[in-house]
Amino acid sequence: MSHSEYKLNFRPLGTPKGGVSSAVGPHGAGASPGDKKSKNKSMRGKKKSIFETYLSKEDVSQGLKRGTLIQGVLRINPKKFHEAFIPSPDGDRDIFIDGVVARNRALNGDLVVVKLLPEEQWKVFKPESSDKEAEAAYESDFPEELCGHHLPKQSSKGCNDSTDVIVEAQYDDSDSENGHSNSQNALADGVKKLSVCAHDKALWSDCWSGCCAGPSSCKSDSCSLLSPPILPSPGKDDASAHVTKDESTPMSPDTRALSEKSLQRSAKVVYILEKKHSRAATGILKLLAEKNSDLFRKYALFSPSDHRVPRIYVPLKDCPQDFVTRPKDYSTTLFICRIVDWKEDSNFALGQLAKSLGQAGEIEPETEGILTEYGVDFSDFSSEVLECLPRSLPWTIPPEEVSKRRDLRKDCVFTIDPLTARDLDDALSCRPLADGTFQVGVHIADVSYFVPEGSQLDKVAAERATSVYLVQKVVPMLPRLLCEELCSLNPMTDKLTFSVVWTLTSEGKILEEWFGRTIIRSCTKLSYEHAQSMIERPAERIPEQELPPISPEHCIEEVHQAILNLHRIAKWLRQQRFTDGALRLDQLKLAFTLDHETGLPQGCHIYEYRDSNRLVEEFMLLANMAVAHRIHRAFPEQALLRRHPPPQTKMLGDLVEFCSQMGLAVDVSSAGALNKSLTRIFGADKYSRARKEVLTNMFSRPMQMALYFCSGVLQDPAQFRHYALNVPLYTHFTSPIRRFADVLVHRLLAAALGYRERLDAEPSALQKQADLCNDRRMASKRVQELSTGLFFAVLVKESGPLESEAMVMGVLNQAFDVLVLRFGVQKRIYCNALALRSYLFQKVGKKPELTLMWEPEDPEQEPVRQVVTIFSLVEVVLRAEATALKYSAVLKRPGQEGCLGLEDPDPDDAEPDNVEPDGTEPDDAEPNDAKPEA
Repeated sequence: MSHSEYKLNFRPLGTPKGGVSSAVGPHGAGASPGDKKSKNKSMRGKKKSIFETYLSKEDVSQGLKRGTLIQGVLRINPKKFHEAFIPSPDGDRDIFIDGVVARNRALNGDLVVVKLLPEEQWKVFKPESSDKEAEAAYESDFPEELCGHHLPKQSSKGCNDSTDVIVEAQYDDSDSENGHSNSQNALADGVKKLSVCAHDKALWSDCWSGCCAGPSSCKSDSCSLLSPPILPSPGKDDASAHVTKDESTPMSPDTRALSEKSLQRSAKVVYILEKKHSRAATGILKLLAEKNSDLFRKYALFSPSDHRVPRIYVPLKDCPQDFVTRPKDYSTTLFICRIVDWKEDSNFALGQLAKSLGQAGEIEPETEGILTEYGVDFSDFSSEVLECLPRSLPWTIPPEEVSKRRDLRKDCVFTIDPLTARDLDDALSCRPLADGTFQVGVHIADVSYFVPEGSQLDKVAAERATSVYLVQKVVPMLPRLLCEELCSLNPMTDKLTFSVVWTLTSEGKILEEWFGRTIIRSCTKLSYEHAQSMIERPAERIPEQELPPISPEHCIEEVHQAILNLHRIAKWLRQQRFTDGALRLDQLKLAFTLDHETGLPQGCHIYEYRDSNRLVEEFMLLANMAVAHRIHRAFPEQALLRRHPPPQTKMLGDLVEFCSQMGLAVDVSSAGALNKSLTRIFGADKYSRARKEVLTNMFSRPMQMALYFCSGVLQDPAQFRHYALNVPLYTHFTSPIRRFADVLVHRLLAAALGYRERLDAEPSALQKQADLCNDRRMASKRVQELSTGLFFAVLVKESGPLESEAMVMGVLNQAFDVLVLRFGVQKRIYCNALALRSYLFQKVGKKPELTLMWEPEDPEQEPVRQVVTIFSLVEVVLRAEATALKYSAVLKRPGQEGCLGLEDPDPDDAEPDNVEPDGTEPDDAEPNDAKPEA
């Protein structure tokens, strides 16, 4: 499904130096420019096609039915843009698409149809190689279900009670594509590649916006995609390779001696089913190189920041009026461009400039560019949408509505959220009963009451599908009047809710369960810090000044005891979940401190996931699972559920083999078995946390995304299962303020309980909405990651260089990958960027190893020897580069001490090493479901 168009507040493209803005000319597409080779020639007759003509819809339909064609979502490797993949339908190794021509004008995220190439054209690799860099081309594929929940995301910029604002966000390397692929993690030795034909090499350099020739000229990961493949000699797995500075030894494997297991199925794109990529990109304008050509007089060249998007010809009439005469004035100006055409006979796409954003590297222009590229509608809500909201303010609950609901306003109900959160969509209650059991309630904002089905508000919410959380702000799914006032469960105010109430034993056993519409009156708004303080001080009376206001109907002691009871039950629920086979793969998340006036990052630290987060997480999960069973029982063909497929078999198998070579025994027979194996491998020494992060990253890569789906479109109930949670049914019910899927689930639950009529929607229509929710959720996750990466890059520039301990994740012939433990950043370090006399790559058994010989600082001294292998601890320095938002990691010379830049976080604040892994969804249990601080 293509991204919906939305309004941009266009401003004219004008002089960036402070002059009067010049108006933009009309966006006429004009004639498509020809390919580079022919652009200086007067073409007679039809130009030679570079790309194949797409098959007809009829041929595609028949080919898919016969199995001669395969469809899938295209993933382009962000580090090596000539490499692309689609998932294999049988769960085997991904299907490889080699080069721009084979990709046939499809962009990252598009739903494409491919045709397999003859076997002699398949990709060659060595089975024992464990460089999964190519297959790690996923974009934001780290399944949220494997993370912690209820982690704060960002905070409001308008908070006036302190100079600095603390905000939290998940961080993944800004140069990478996703949470489990962002390290370029060459787990050992290097994917072996066939030599690239000269024609494709020329196309890559012509069409795509490569910026350097390799790591020797640019150390940023985004440029490493242009470095030559690092290939050991075939058939010499244990051989060593000694390299002096500036030498390289690329070799091609002997394809004739390879077995079938050494081949990866390769294909070419023959049709684009859905252009899911927005076709928008941010980048820089340049003049064409050949000034005497006809093209020079008609077009400028747009060079996208994202190397997976081709370079684009844009009509000069779209450009600022003085661009041709003063191009250097625009060398650092960020523009938005939209691709409007890409013909078969042209290396470059044709586009239109949409907007001048501002200076590259600045937070707000870069943020707007990110939102635009990923199709996020950040426009103001229209008057038609706002007319759907209550007009009489302050709004009060109508008496007739009160009579239809269970009144819980006298119960001790409270919220637990990040300190500055504004959209409070869930609350908890816990009342001890006379027989020693507890009445526990999860109360969720009744958003569906305020969003009439079929209204303009409903349509816009369905299109946006999710709120989008950036480090410094939120792009809401619903108007702020709903998000922050009418629906938000603010304290000491009557609120409409949808509740799940259980009678539970102290061990979490469910004795009774009730669903229904309710009215609550939250007695206080607790932060995670408040709740944590209560958990850690069970016998103390928390001083009133340490807590937020509490309504006079309830007291501090009552709230404190309720927190303790919930915590005790949550621990039992959690223990039972892992006994039943759940999986958790936690990844590091960054929290930023922002300057209140400038909005720039002043510092950051790893966010700590604590017992108060786990408390909320367990009851949100319990509610989601309970609602999933209830709506599926009532509407087996219409239930909107959430499934999590098992990991990709081949990738998981390769990883298990690699771990075996490293002496690590991992059982992947089930989610629970994997969880137990990883918990055991983490160990208990002082480096266990670092090993945990490395292994978590490795095993997150084969994991697939969790998906919304309609139960009526899948025939096999086994496909309904949620792998990470290890449960048969799951859904999202607890965050309707920021997820449209939850609004639909609320409507289904209301129908199941007889509050309303059954949904008038076919399973196919519900599946279409589920697909849109999946797409927008994926885009939202990626935007969040990019926002975090943006702020971290700015922090490195403003506060760097930054030093940290790092653990080696993978070793290549001439480079190695590290996880920077202080910041959760994953970077590649190149040997030829270090002050080395020489370096030696070898395999000790099957374990890859680099021996670095450092040039002595004193010529009379001997070179310093350093051995780098998997799980080695090293010291690295992060330094900003001249290019905006780029930073590199450099290995510190052994023996150097001291720390630059930011202070290390207090080790006492670190998460305990023995934390149980947990396989839950960060959306009801964050980070992606983190309670946004907005």
